[in-house]
Amino acid sequence: MHENDGTFTFTRREILKAGATCAAVAVAPGVAAKSAGAAAPKPPVMAKVSFTVNGTRRELDVDTRTTLLDALRENLKLTGTKKGCDHGQCGACTVIAGGRRINSCLTLAVMHEGDRITTIEGLGTPQQLHPMQAAFVKHDGYQCGYCTPGQVCSAVAVLEEIKAGIPSHVSADLSARPQVNESELRERMSGNLCRCGAYSNIVEAILDVDGSRA
Repeated sequence: MHENDGTFTFTRREILKAGATCAAVAVAPGVAAKSAGAAAPKPPVMAKVSFTVNGTRRELDVDTRTTLLDALRENLKLTGTKKGCDHGQCGACTVIAGGRRINSCLTLAVMHEGDRITTIEGLGTPQQLHPMQAAFVKHDGYQCGYCTPGQVCSAVAVLEEIKAGIPSHVSADLSARPQVNESELRERMSGNLCRCGAYSNIVEAILDVDGSRA
């Protein structure tokens, strides 16, 4: 601020500072009142859930908002199941629950009371691989490996779906038993994304396990 012939002039910076100060003073009382009247956060609602994971009965006491994915990874330390998008879009968290493949990030742990759940750890071990795991190794069905647990679980379930006669969007005849072929497998596995692009090798691995491709 400068005085010149009895008048005052302000610089642009001084005007901006004054405006910011006035705005802060005007907002502060409302913020203080809101803070004073805000209720304390409610404690989480806990619940007990029991299910069989990879053949072992497990009982947990979890927040009712806990996803099955987080229960597996954080509570049971089964970190083979991966958290990818956490929005059900990538398939990295696929497990088999109640005989069906699901995205474990989209379902709550408490919704699976009494279920039988299979994760990648329950399919095979490094010493005794599941046939699908062995086929993925044989056909280079993975690169970085992050999506592989979900891919393998989904692939195992896909063959069971076809065996059960469940059609897909590309099944030529919805009343006939679907066949194990490349178009069926690509359609059924489309919910499992591979950023490395190993799709052709994954299809080869599944065909090998089915016996459709030597």
